[in-house]
Amino acid sequence: MTEPFVHPYIPNTAPASRAAMLAAVGAASVDEFYADVPEALRLGRPLDLPAPYVAEQDLASHVRGLLAKNRSTQERLSFLGAGTYNHYVPAVVDEVIGRSEFLTAYAGEPYEDHGRFQALFQYQSLMAELLEMDVVNVPTYDGYQATATGLAMAGRLTGRARVLVASDVLPAKVSKVHDFVRAHLTLEHLPTRNGTADVDAVRAALGDDVAAVWVETPSATGAVESALGEIADAAHAAGAVLVVGTDPIGYGVLAPPALAGADIVTGDIQSLGLHQWFGGAHGGFIAVHDDPAFVMEMPSRLFGLATTDVPGEYGFGDVAYDRTSFAHREEGKEWVGTAAALWGIAAGVYLSLMGPAGMAELGEVLLARTRYAQRALAALPGVSLDDDAVHLREFTVTLPVPAADVVTALRARGIEPGVVVGAHRLLVCVTELTSQHDIDRLASALAAVVAPELAEETK
Repeated sequence: MTEPFVHPYIPNTAPASRAAMLAAVGAASVDEFYADVPEALRLGRPLDLPAPYVAEQDLASHVRGLLAKNRSTQERLSFLGAGTYNHYVPAVVDEVIGRSEFLTAYAGEPYEDHGRFQALFQYQSLMAELLEMDVVNVPTYDGYQATATGLAMAGRLTGRARVLVASDVLPAKVSKVHDFVRAHLTLEHLPTRNGTADVDAVRAALGDDVAAVWVETPSATGAVESALGEIADAAHAAGAVLVVGTDPIGYGVLAPPALAGADIVTGDIQSLGLHQWFGGAHGGFIAVHDDPAFVMEMPSRLFGLATTDVPGEYGFGDVAYDRTSFAHREEGKEWVGTAAALWGIAAGVYLSLMGPAGMAELGEVLLARTRYAQRALAALPGVSLDDDAVHLREFTVTLPVPAADVVTALRARGIEPGVVVGAHRLLVCVTELTSQHDIDRLASALAAVVAPELAEETK
């Protein structure tokens, strides 16, 4: 008889251990724990996995081999964006978040915490200043969840169930948001005009059943919304909430959505001191005005100042803790679990280092580099920009050849030219780490594919 397999990495797989645990809970077999899972959903066979390595050094060697297949944006010239961006991360950011009191503070409370509450309070304050909002939460998992939560808040506030999606949104974000809100809200996608929201289409679609108008700025194609104030006025006239999904990287130079009438501003902080990391470190923010109706609908934690028994001394702790699912448990309005608090500290360090002047300079560089890249690529025969809106960091071009062929050809030259978003459309991203020389190199390589005779002349 074959001896039962004891896994070298998973504890309690020895038969005696399994038998003891089953006896302790009064179960005859592990299958009893899955009795409520339909048979059709069960795999019915072992996972198709390779045999485990018994020696640790063999496993380490195997994993190193897998990781060696990756190529980072420090090794290749990259114009990839679409939600995860290659911005510069100052060395001090990594130094601070690597400190043990932050890195290991999973869920410390004030009596056992060594500065995490204060650090996150400072992050919230810096974000509020950047966004011209009053209240910002401790980061959620990512910007997708933050926007979904913002829309859910709007649904609860208005008692309505229809959401107008007025901008081009990343497909992955639409999918995540839909999954999150589909039990309570329906998403209705409106046509866009020239890369941004069609105000007339928004006005025509508004009604007394609309909970929120959802605007992305910059949009999925990097277009900056120019009519946010008009959309806000129309939404408010219909009793709806304006929810704006955004990236805060440009608000050193662009007017933040709050100044145009946005009620709830959401987004991701990956651009603020978080690495691209083959998919990014992500954390979501939700920002509202100092209105109790909105604040009390925020499900995530807020940290604020609190007085102590010592006159003139302040501490840091939860604000309105009783509105969270931690207090209400299953009766909570929305469940909140582990947050991306460490990334909030990283963003706080980044913003404190940059300051208003640094963020303004960064925003100007991003706008200038984006426009330079647009002109460089649009100058190539057969290549055209898809709209003439103002773009921050990203834009799309239509190519005379299949976009997938362009990606294949330029990868052979060590260039990731962008993300394919259509048969002949490419989403191109530039950041402050993309130099003029890098953009010229992309244009030259692209010319060799779409206009080889032009590339030959310029050699």
